[in-house]
Amino acid sequence: MLKEYRIKNGYTLEELAELCNISWRNLLRIENGSYLYAKFETIAKLLVILKVPDKEIVKFINDVCSNKKHF
Repeated sequence: MLKEYRIKNGYTLEELAELCNISWRNLLRIENGSYLYAKFETIAKLLVILKVPDKEIVKFINDVCSNKKHF
């Protein structure tokens, strides 16, 4: 979901990673569903920057919480 919103908003992986003060590799891991090293603040910042609608945020949180293998 994050990758789709990044592309929709016209950000490259590197540009968005810079805005979030993380490496592009970490952003790639987050986009691929590996949240092991993602801070809550980083995820929140991504959702705000990408203007993800509230409904999508709730769905995203539910998906992450129901798939505990990422933690």
